[in-house]
Amino acid sequence: MNITINGNDHTIEQIGTIEDMLTQLGLGEKLVIVEQNRQIIDRGAYDQTVVRNNDIFEIVHFVGGG
Repeated sequence: MNITINGNDHTIEQIGTIEDMLTQLGLGEKLVIVEQNRQIIDRGAYDQTVVRNNDIFEIVHFVGGG
């Protein structure tokens, strides 16, 4: 499956949902905002939102500091 994440092309194994993708990327436990094909996805829908070939994602996570 080919997807784009934050402007970079990725070829990954078949995954089912955004939640699966975040887990595979090591972001499953982090607070992130996911945009799929220019639409922000509600965090509560990550486990229901299907990832398809050629989807384009922007993933933003927060970093604390001072």
